[in-house]
Amino acid sequence: MEARTRAVERSEVLTSELVAALTYALDLTEGQPPGHVLRSCLIGMRIGERLGLGMPQRAALFWALLLKDAGCSSNASRIYALLDADDQHVKRALKTVDWPRLTDRARYALRVAAPDSTTGARLRRVLWLARQGDLQGELVGLRCERGAEIAQLLGMPDDTAEAIRALDEHWDGRGRPRGLRADAIPLLSRIMCLAQAVEVFHAAGGRAAAYAMARRRRRRWFDPRVVGVLEELLDDARFWSVLDADPAELEREVAGHEPPDRVRVASSSEVDRVVAAFAGIVDAKSPYTYQHSERVAVLCTRLGHALGASSDELADLRRAALLHDLGKLGLPNRILDRPGPLSEDEFALVREHPRHSERILARVPILSGLAATAGAHHERLDGSGYPDGLTGEQLDPPARILAVADVYEALTAERPYRPALMASDALRVLREQSGRRLCPDAVGALEQVTTEAAY
Repeated sequence: MEARTRAVERSEVLTSELVAALTYALDLTEGQPPGHVLRSCLIGMRIGERLGLGMPQRAALFWALLLKDAGCSSNASRIYALLDADDQHVKRALKTVDWPRLTDRARYALRVAAPDSTTGARLRRVLWLARQGDLQGELVGLRCERGAEIAQLLGMPDDTAEAIRALDEHWDGRGRPRGLRADAIPLLSRIMCLAQAVEVFHAAGGRAAAYAMARRRRRRWFDPRVVGVLEELLDDARFWSVLDADPAELEREVAGHEPPDRVRVASSSEVDRVVAAFAGIVDAKSPYTYQHSERVAVLCTRLGHALGASSDELADLRRAALLHDLGKLGLPNRILDRPGPLSEDEFALVREHPRHSERILARVPILSGLAATAGAHHERLDGSGYPDGLTGEQLDPPARILAVADVYEALTAERPYRPALMASDALRVLREQSGRRLCPDAVGALEQVTTEAAY
């Protein structure tokens, strides 16, 4: 605890604080209530501590629990394509299904597949899915491998990456993606598999529902020894009450389980690595947004430089650009990948995504100052933008730059409803909006930088 105290006294931000606050974006993607990752972390760490894990293993488990859903966006588009359904709904429903059992899996598929189709069409889709091989293994494999890669990119222990890879393996060998069995599954993965399932059932039905699920799946999904440790917590009233705490208290409780001699202080380069990782998570949600955030960030940096921004201002602008679409993780791929027009209700959901970005970033200690900029990327000078209809006097230079960069990158990239525009055509569109909807200085800077070099 001494190391943590010294860090707090120096007013330094810890990497765990940064990542913990950003996990609310992962909850959106998984269709889980806010705080799912943090509550899973608390459950898993208590089990790990009672199992007597050493400090290196505790640190690896801590980061694996915080990053367990880092790959969650990588299979979203595939889920939509296969099931013609909202990926968040599909994932949320799966969390409560005993899917290795054929009858449970069939009922689940009939419930979630093509919800807007006729009963006959839904049945035909389910039968078609049954002939496609091990789709469960494919989807889980995509998710877990990408999560492990992100953990490695952030410099986490090898055991953290391995734990994420095997998150959905089951004690009886019927899990995915590799069908590992019993002790062949890393212990940290066995803890995590139980912890996340307990969190889901506890959130839905309380302590009794969580314990009933764990007992039913003992020796099938879960290591019986790990379930036994969970049962030791049955009467720990404080532990279970903490799971109902508000977000700020949840974050404090999670921080208390980070091994004190393994605390990571978030240097500027560390913050940039985390920001880049979460930008990648956002862009993986749809093939049509591949590298969108990075390309917008590059453009923003060049526009800011052309307009005389300082190095600190450029660094902030780049981070805001990388995370401006964080809220899109809450949009179903039925909307993101739709080739046709959206309904009014669907577009209402789209209009809310900048607000989600702003709210999540406002919780992040070192990034809260960027929240308003990120949240205003669809606002326009004449008040015609969203989500709040802000006008020119309410939009500062970073927000104006981000809006121009975002529009240009979107126009020059392929979308499901139109092909990419040539740079000259995109610039013409921006000129038409210059001074009315978009900042003329930023549009002028864009014309300058796009003639100097391809971004």
